[in-house]
Amino acid sequence: MPETMPTTIAAQFAWAPIDAWASAAANATDYVARAVAWRSSPLDLAEDLAEFARVATLREKPTWAHHAREVRSWPIARLLDYSAPSATVALPTLVLPPQAGHASSIVDYGRDQSQMLTLRDAGLDSIFAIDWLPATQETAACSIEEYVEVLADAVEFLGGRVNLVGDCQGGWLAVVYAGLHPEQVNTLTIGGAPIDTHAGQSGIQEWTRLFARRKELDVYRALVKAGGGLQLGRSQLRGFKLLEPGAEIERLMGLLANIHDPEYVTRHIDFTNWFEWTQDLPGAFYLWIIEHLFIHNELARGELVVGGMQVNLSAIDCPIFLLAGTKDHITPAEQVWALADLVSTPTDRISRELVDAGHLGLFMGRAALVEHWRPIAERVRTHSESND
Repeated sequence: MPETMPTTIAAQFAWAPIDAWASAAANATDYVARAVAWRSSPLDLAEDLAEFARVATLREKPTWAHHAREVRSWPIARLLDYSAPSATVALPTLVLPPQAGHASSIVDYGRDQSQMLTLRDAGLDSIFAIDWLPATQETAACSIEEYVEVLADAVEFLGGRVNLVGDCQGGWLAVVYAGLHPEQVNTLTIGGAPIDTHAGQSGIQEWTRLFARRKELDVYRALVKAGGGLQLGRSQLRGFKLLEPGAEIERLMGLLANIHDPEYVTRHIDFTNWFEWTQDLPGAFYLWIIEHLFIHNELARGELVVGGMQVNLSAIDCPIFLLAGTKDHITPAEQVWALADLVSTPTDRISRELVDAGHLGLFMGRAALVEHWRPIAERVRTHSESND
């Protein structure tokens, strides 16, 4: 009997497009109703469609919303200084954005949607961010060891002890680093980070299980080989779109329905620029992630070794802050909460916050930043002052 797609994926493809098409149809109907109400002429409609086509196909490199000073660089990353002119807290905070085929600027997405400024304004005013650079043929062979070396160099540059903040892939990398060097981590904050990749249910988990049955890494190795040793950003983008069938048409019809709303159009452009402007990953790093974290789940199982060193999560005893999204289809809350059971931090020093947000909204949504990230930053500041 041939293998079939897992039930949850099959259900996702069966039902998710229905919801998306229903929403898209509603937006299209709204546009038509407005056109009728405004007595739009054929010329008006043609102008609307021309503007829609322009915006829908516009692709510009995403930018960081605020100025930051580059203070250090490596072949795969650079360190950006977002600190206040006169920092009042001695212990620095280091933010690790996701590294999944998109720009690190998601942590400084917009003027009123900046994780970096939210943390800084809440008191973590000595604050830095890693900017992961696009992979090249020269960095295609870089793997986990090189990423950990970047963090070690950055932490040393910042004084040898930091508050670590990590989003998604940046979150599990922060946890890996803390398990290798617990004495260097004052507090650990992760949002939407897959720690136990076999917990809960997610699209990524199901796809990995499906492909794992087909000679484990063969599918992923083929992708990297096709990319000339790189995991191409556009391949990552296709994968993310497959996790949300129908979302693209829903976004486009939303744009059409709001083509006369300048603020909506600007928001659409900003998001599309970030989402569609991809960057490549080192093939070796990508394959390491798939094999060790997603297939074999070695981080949660206590079996992960990096550079010959055991990643010992039980050695972590610092204050920990965990954030997960109620609508996160990438990393379900169970995968984030799992860290609490793997560390030695007392339960009263572990915070769990369930945020009414999807995966990206967890890092850059206005409500998430104000209602969750800001209070957490204030608490991290307290731990930084007492060096607790």
